[in-house]
Amino acid sequence: MSLDNKMTRNGIVVSNKADKTVVVKVERKFQHPLYHRTVKQTAKFMAHDETNACGIGDVVTIVETRPLSKRKRWMVLEIVQKAGE
Repeated sequence: MSLDNKMTRNGIVVSNKADKTVVVKVERKFQHPLYHRTVKQTAKFMAHDETNACGIGDVVTIVETRPLSKRKRWMVLEIVQKAGE
């Protein structure tokens, strides 16, 4: 798979109940434009996990892909860290 201009994100798996699908929570921090405070914002992405290898709490890297279903537009690229390690 070519990763030329595909967006990648790191996040934590929060659900793996669906078959070949995980829900990944991605957290981003940024400076508020007016109040100059650091703000945390989270987003949840549904990602394709072909081998059902991800468990809850795993840190994973996801990459943009073609639409795989109604809500799945991301795919698990690698498991960075297994939960509990």
